[in-house]
Amino acid sequence: MEKPVPKIAEEQWSITMDAGSASIRKRAKELWRYRDLLVLFVRRDFVATYKQTVLGPLWFFLQPVLTALTFTIVFGRIANLSTGAYPRMIFYLSGIAGWAYFADCLTKTSATFISNAHIFSKVYFPRLIVPLSVAISNVMRFLIQLLLLFGFIVYYNMNGFAIHPNVFLFLLPLLVVVMAGLGLGFGILISSLTTKYRDFQFLVAFGVSLLMYLSPVIFPLSTVKPGLLRTIILCNPMSSVIETFRYALLGSENSFDLWMSLLYSTGFMILLLLTSLSVFYRVQRSFMDTV
Repeated sequence: MEKPVPKIAEEQWSITMDAGSASIRKRAKELWRYRDLLVLFVRRDFVATYKQTVLGPLWFFLQPVLTALTFTIVFGRIANLSTGAYPRMIFYLSGIAGWAYFADCLTKTSATFISNAHIFSKVYFPRLIVPLSVAISNVMRFLIQLLLLFGFIVYYNMNGFAIHPNVFLFLLPLLVVVMAGLGLGFGILISSLTTKYRDFQFLVAFGVSLLMYLSPVIFPLSTVKPGLLRTIILCNPMSSVIETFRYALLGSENSFDLWMSLLYSTGFMILLLLTSLSVFYRVQRSFMDTV
């Protein structure tokens, strides 16, 4: 007589991975669970930027200075664009610092799926870790350039220029969040689209350059007369961020409705992030079939 086969107790899984939808709370918990990996990616992005270069970390200071010098020669001397009552060098540096952070977040995030396909195909972790690491590592570069900018402010004050940062510096954390959100939002959306349409990858550099000229990076907003061009510039969510950043640091002329403009940029950033994350989580389920 055959003995009955004992039933095997069902295994209790602590983590279940599926391609279905998940709540925001669940995704946030998952990101927190992989926080050590996020720290490793941040360190990798920060250290590898200028690894095996002769000057190393000095490029964090030299790059914005060289860019500002180029702008001073091209837009200041040759094109003779006005920078108001402030020295051209510090005016361009204040615009470059904020714009560079946004542009780096956008361009590096836009290649998330393409650049990391070899990792994504081998091991599971929340794909959002990669763009988040880009934003955090770029914050460190932004803070280094901010120290450089404060150094120039002290120098110009010692040489007779009245440059006095004001109370709006307390808005700096909000400005960083908005810049990061805009950069990540556009970058994540483009990275999701490039899994199927590679054309977007080639348009990123051109689009970022074009958007810079529609932002008050190389000119003060006060020099743009009311009209269609000024309306287009104000529709750019980065315009109010750069103008507020410059106003907080230099005390430049406030020629726009600061609070309403910041409210617009913040609302635009939130809507963009929600849309891009929705597309991102849909694409990540099957992106290996299209990359």
